Amino acid sequence: MKKSKSLILLVMLLILGLTLMACNSDSKEPASSDKGGEETPSDNGNQGKTEDPIHLTFATQEVGTGAYQYASAIAGAFTKGLGDNATIDLTTESPGGVGAPIIIENEQADIIMSNAGPAKWSVEEGVLDSPPTKSVRVIAGGLGRDFLNVLFTQDFVDKTGIESVEELVEKQHPVRIAIKNVGSLGNLACMKLLEAFDLTVEDIEDWGGEVIMMSGDNIKSYLQDGKADMTVDHVAAGQANTTELCMTTDMFFPQLSDETLAKLGTMGFSPVTIEANTWNGQTEAIKSVGSQQVILVHESMSDDLAYKLAQSLIENREDLATQIAALANLDPEEAWKPEVTGAEIHPGALKYFEDAGYVK
Repeated sequence: MKKSKSLILLVMLLILGLTLMACNSDSKEPASSDKGGEETPSDNGNQGKTEDPIHLTFATQEVGTGAYQYASAIAGAFTKGLGDNATIDLTTESPGGVGAPIIIENEQADIIMSNAGPAKWSVEEGVLDSPPTKSVRVIAGGLGRDFLNVLFTQDFVDKTGIESVEELVEKQHPVRIAIKNVGSLGNLACMKLLEAFDLTVEDIEDWGGEVIMMSGDNIKSYLQDGKADMTVDHVAAGQANTTELCMTTDMFFPQLSDETLAKLGTMGFSPVTIEANTWNGQTEAIKSVGSQQVILVHESMSDDLAYKLAQSLIENREDLATQIAALANLDPEEAWKPEVTGAEIHPGALKYFEDAGYVK
């Protein structure tokens, strides 16, 4: 009986040993014959090919806003260019163009839209009481055609005879200025206009005037009801509140002087012409400035990915323009330039513009 048990145990050990040898033999086989050959990384010239899955977050504002529409269209262009292995999630965490660089600096999103002016101000001096955002980089700029919009009520002009901002400043007239709340580009654009004249809100108050901050809809009501004399904003043609205001209230459209426009040009703005009849009652073209939209990423983004994002954006720009008319203004020969980007362009994106022949 003992001999039989020993024999059974010996047979079991032999079977176990053979099994282990087979496993070791399998583990030494080459991995790959069913992969069709080893994959090579996609080069920068092959749009739509990615080696590894890419997942990005694109921060924008709430659904239904113009910012969300821009981000949705651009994310579609990016995904098309990056290929099937890429996903881009839209998150509604953007505070708007002024605070957008802070989101990228803190790496709370991979991509966000801002404007050239706020990007420049945020990098150089900080915005919204935050330190300078030194890690912010740009994929491309010049996406849109927004402009600095200065309006007087016709009633104010009739009562005072003042027809320009320069004359208003010279006379230190006690004017009531209605502008958007802190954090908006409209608010910051007004502050930059005051800065161009070496003025502050306190100076306006010393004249006996006031700067009233509120929502855009309330600004319209204040001007309609005679509770404010002027407004300063940063908008695009067709902006709803301004369109309605000019349809219901007689407004006056002052022309900023060439000297004032030149000063604003050193502060992150670029020239824009407000075409005649953009607003009801505006019969002549107005020379202005604007801060167009830019796409921001963090400096830690790889050069290859930044290259592909720039390439996807530019090579799909005609499709983007059919979705959002303002994106027809995207000019690849300008989109990489410092005066258009505000902040430093990402080296990977710049490489694309160089390779494509847009950097002369």
